[in-house]
Amino acid sequence: MIPWMSLIVTCIKLLDTKLLLATQNAWEFHCLEGEFKDPQGDEVEDMYILLKEVKRQLPSVSAVCSGAIASDYQRLRVESVCSRLGLVSLAYLWKQDQSLLLHEMINNGILAITVKVAAMGLDPMKHLGKELSSLDSVLHKLNKLYGINVCGEGGEYETLTLDCPLFKNARIVLDESKVVMHSSDSIAPVGFLHPISFHLEYKAKNSSICDNNSVDHEKVGLLFEIEGDCFHGSDTLQSVADASSVSHLLDDVPDDRLQISCSRMQNTFAISCWLQDSRDTSSGLQDDLKTVLRKIESELLGRGYGWKNVLYIHLYLADMDDFALANETYVSFITQEKCPFGVPSRSTIELPLLQVRSGNLYIEVLVANDQSKRVLHVQSISSWAPSCIGPYSQATLHKEILYMAGQLGLNPPTMTLCSGGATHELEQALKNCEAVSESFNSSISTSSVLFITYCSTRIQLEERKKIEDKLHGVLEEMRHSKKDSSSKVLDTIYLYIHVPNLPKGALVEVKPVLYVQENFDTEAENLHDSSKFHTPTYWGFQHEDWHKSCIQKCVVNGNICAVVLSVTNELARNICSSLRGNQISEEHLELVSKFCICLLNEALLDSACCWEDIKSLRFYLPTSLNITLEAASIIFSRAFNELAESNPTVHVDRFFNLIPVLGAGRAPTSMDDILTCELFAQKS
Repeated sequence: MIPWMSLIVTCIKLLDTKLLLATQNAWEFHCLEGEFKDPQGDEVEDMYILLKEVKRQLPSVSAVCSGAIASDYQRLRVESVCSRLGLVSLAYLWKQDQSLLLHEMINNGILAITVKVAAMGLDPMKHLGKELSSLDSVLHKLNKLYGINVCGEGGEYETLTLDCPLFKNARIVLDESKVVMHSSDSIAPVGFLHPISFHLEYKAKNSSICDNNSVDHEKVGLLFEIEGDCFHGSDTLQSVADASSVSHLLDDVPDDRLQISCSRMQNTFAISCWLQDSRDTSSGLQDDLKTVLRKIESELLGRGYGWKNVLYIHLYLADMDDFALANETYVSFITQEKCPFGVPSRSTIELPLLQVRSGNLYIEVLVANDQSKRVLHVQSISSWAPSCIGPYSQATLHKEILYMAGQLGLNPPTMTLCSGGATHELEQALKNCEAVSESFNSSISTSSVLFITYCSTRIQLEERKKIEDKLHGVLEEMRHSKKDSSSKVLDTIYLYIHVPNLPKGALVEVKPVLYVQENFDTEAENLHDSSKFHTPTYWGFQHEDWHKSCIQKCVVNGNICAVVLSVTNELARNICSSLRGNQISEEHLELVSKFCICLLNEALLDSACCWEDIKSLRFYLPTSLNITLEAASIIFSRAFNELAESNPTVHVDRFFNLIPVLGAGRAPTSMDDILTCELFAQKS
């Protein structure tokens, strides 16, 4: 463990005993250990008690800084304490190159010696008590031979800082010590250095200092001494409500306002919930959101599940200015206590809900019927990728599908949007996504099955023209920078969606869905033209060559199928012979919906999938059609009912979502489809 942020210390006087708190973090990254679970009895409770007292006496304290580089073990504990105390976790060394960090520490005058060694190639009798500068070449040699962490992140060694630039007045001098062997293992012996005596050696310009009370306060900086008895009980965790206690809270909501749909898939299922136009009856966004979340929670509990089973949440708002209020309510429902396997990933978008006579919000949740999800949730602010401070994670992996949270063009260390416009934000967002995907030994440049880019109305047309080039240019650079440039590249589907606004006023938000291979015995394979099945025709539609121009499809290993179907004005005229101009009536939409369902059915059969394999099916409905969500829902439900009558694999239960948007399309310059369908299926 290397000393870096351990140089920031807080003196605490507790029960008349002065304790020197120096937080040193040695982390080992197991991507996806989930959340830190029950803290009771864990050493983290000592940190919680002390920091709680610090916060009580110094209310201005808002963050805790630790020196984490690569491991989750202490990160989860520090973040757990910070979350409980309302503090921000700072970890600016997270995921930094260890070799560069080691050299930077040495070059900046940090004098540290090894006080414990526990790794192959490190001999207690030879390497204990040595300065890091003298062990630099040894550590790098052992890294090449055995893969050890040069900064000791795997517990290979521990250090004691004797001097550094923050020690303004004096340095520590170790007078006498002895080596204590903990294990004499012939391959990796373990030993530590036990200090017997030491003294402080005052620096030349402060030679007049003769005792600990005569310090140069100007140079010490902000150093506070905390006094008091702070050994008191920990906070009690909030209990989780059961189905009956949740359901009675919904009794006052009119049945015609609260809308919900549930799919019935084998490994996963989806729940969507929203309120009909609530401008006259709503008491505000927070009350509406509580109603919707309670309804979803009731549905989950009624099926024997809970928020812990949720993989992903789409939170659609009618007004992004209400985001802070929505988040305040959201965090009271989806808590880390309710999600011991990790909180779900999330994407938040503003949609023109009121224009289609919907309510203030619309929520989609994807639920797994098992507990095999693996979550990456880093709450610490660092230079790695934007933190997720709160109950939503950067990414969730389930059954080889990586669901990544929507990423903005945030500069990770500052958590502010980068300047320079939409293309600069896009490039930073892609880098953020790549940092997250690398934690799963993957890359957005090679493993993306579906790539959705949300574009704000604030992007000018001229800048929109550059977005697509920037996206593909950055991904191409990422592919070339990979050590194994020969890795298989999936035939990614790209979709651009035009929306009114995004969180933090961002111009773009990206949301990739990746295939992360777990069985390396078989290589990921694109299947472009699988064997043609006999596809029955419905509603009189006959297969024609121009149908291919509607569809983008990516099939992976005959197991995963993603489809985006785009119906432009020109194609709509081919479908609806009576269509004149650009005005689409409900009758036209009914014909277009049947055409889309027919092509989706064909695409599924061609990919050896069926309707029961669908994880998500969204129809993006532009508000320019001037068709309400309720009317569109009736049209699509009727079409699926008709299909179900002649196809037993199609369930009558609603399993699709209608998403009102300003526009959607294959390119940011042509987000003007009459209708866009997004389908994602995976065999059980």
